[in-house]
Amino acid sequence: MPAARPHIEPRLVPTADSVVVKEIYLSVQGESSHAGLLCAFVRLTGCHLRCTYCDSEFAFHGGKRRKNEDIVAEVKALNTPTVEVTGGEPLLQPGVYPLMQGFLDAGLKVLLETSGAIDVRLVPPAVHKIVDMKTPSSGESSRNDYRNFTSMNANDELKFVIGSREDYEWSKALIAEHGLLRKPFGVLFSTVYDKLHPRQLAEWVIEDRLAVRFQLQMHKYLWDPNARGV
Repeated sequence: MPAARPHIEPRLVPTADSVVVKEIYLSVQGESSHAGLLCAFVRLTGCHLRCTYCDSEFAFHGGKRRKNEDIVAEVKALNTPTVEVTGGEPLLQPGVYPLMQGFLDAGLKVLLETSGAIDVRLVPPAVHKIVDMKTPSSGESSRNDYRNFTSMNANDELKFVIGSREDYEWSKALIAEHGLLRKPFGVLFSTVYDKLHPRQLAEWVIEDRLAVRFQLQMHKYLWDPNARGV
């Protein structure tokens, strides 16, 4: 587990009223228990990880700093009840916390896609957090912050992206060690696209009677997996 970091309230940071945005677009949610829902996506710039299977490297740099209130207005204009904040790693930006609260105050269902390498304790409780635990094939499994297991609530989901049998066994062992299937949040398994056939993962889950939610990254089957804004 990473060493404890000093607690800094986001509202005390000068840039907490804005974030650096890479893109905002409307699509269909491709994964999690919210898959299939019409959803606005707000992708923020920057990430401190370099996962081998990253599909959003274009979000590491660039983007434009924008006021949170303007972002909320643009998302509201897209006329969808659901918004996902993603990255990169959105929790690197202090302004993301008041941004998520702004979406909630506007009456939106708010999803957060985060790496699992930052404790989510400061995220507004009403936000549906999708926490991506990094498996060994990502090259970043040592960066996982296991404090998330106690910071997550019944709104939330813990995601494992599986690229090999080693990833699967590692994930299964972590679930058993921490009693994750007894936690209030859901547990999701999906494959690294084009690295492990989804049928193989499904067969492992069935064989082991593992009570997780098997899922596909639906958007990668609907559109070009390297496409932007989908």
